[in-house]
Amino acid sequence: MKKLKIGVIGTGSISELHFGSYAKNENADIVAVCDLNVERAQKKAQVYGAQYVYSDYRELLANPEIDAVSICTWNNSHAEISIAALKAGKNVLVEKPLCRTVEEALEVEKTVKETGKLLQVGFVRRYASNTAILQQFIQNNELGEIYYAKASCIRRLGNPGGWFSDKERSGGGPLIDLGVHMIDICWYLMGRPKVKSVSGNTYNKLGNRSNVKNLSYYKASDFDASKNTVEDLANALIRFENGASLFVDVSFTLHTKKDEIFVKLFGEKGGAEIEPELQIVSEKYDTIINLTPQIDSLSFDFVNAFQSEINYFVDCCLTGNETISPVEDGVEMMKILCGIYESSERGTEIHF
Repeated sequence: MKKLKIGVIGTGSISELHFGSYAKNENADIVAVCDLNVERAQKKAQVYGAQYVYSDYRELLANPEIDAVSICTWNNSHAEISIAALKAGKNVLVEKPLCRTVEEALEVEKTVKETGKLLQVGFVRRYASNTAILQQFIQNNELGEIYYAKASCIRRLGNPGGWFSDKERSGGGPLIDLGVHMIDICWYLMGRPKVKSVSGNTYNKLGNRSNVKNLSYYKASDFDASKNTVEDLANALIRFENGASLFVDVSFTLHTKKDEIFVKLFGEKGGAEIEPELQIVSEKYDTIINLTPQIDSLSFDFVNAFQSEINYFVDCCLTGNETISPVEDGVEMMKILCGIYESSERGTEIHF
């Protein structure tokens, strides 16, 4: 089997997981790196043995040696670069979210159909081992019909600043950065039902709280305490055409005792938690029981899930198999996210 030749576009923090995972995949070769900051691109190219370095993604896409690209840039360039890459005959792995607007998402989807190339959206939690195990239970009807889910990812202090807090570049704050993962993993495990309506709220009350001392958190390389145009907190109730519903809340900053994360699903025959740890709730012989699978990692393992995601992408590119996070799912997710923002702005439920 020939090796897949990869170009990585964007060398910010998330790119390190792409680089590291491709480097460990024996069927992939990183041959090109691109970043607006060419020095940063050169450093990555040196570390990972890439032959070509670019500061303009168009030049990278013009290189006929490259088979596929990872797009690790600001959200506001995802659609533009994805479309250009597909038209240049490259397969695409684009970081979540697919883009910033439904219009952009539909344009990307149209280009995928026109070119026949593969586009995989970086919904990394779909590729985690605990997700795969729970999916087996769900597919074998252990939970029955899943009619309700709720998810939360709350940071007490964790606005990364930089492009994350610049709405123009990011498209939003914790909803589009953290909520996309929480909503997607629930929606995926619920069987990807069609969205019917959303009712959402966003709050801009606390800013980035750069005044707080004695508590450290991740900051973007271009962190600037004076710049913040995104929400602190978002919550939403999402209704689906099959009658199921999902409640979610996410924050970059909130007056709460500690950071929290949970994902819970409730079905007619059983329930499950996948965050903070995989647990399955069932009923046997008129008794409710809690099942704890004996597995390597009950919690979400970010590094291993990323490796699995990259391996899946490489395999799909080389074999022609379909991805489990296709462009259509990216479009549906943008409908939900943009619907929540619109609902908050208008103060009313949004119907699709």
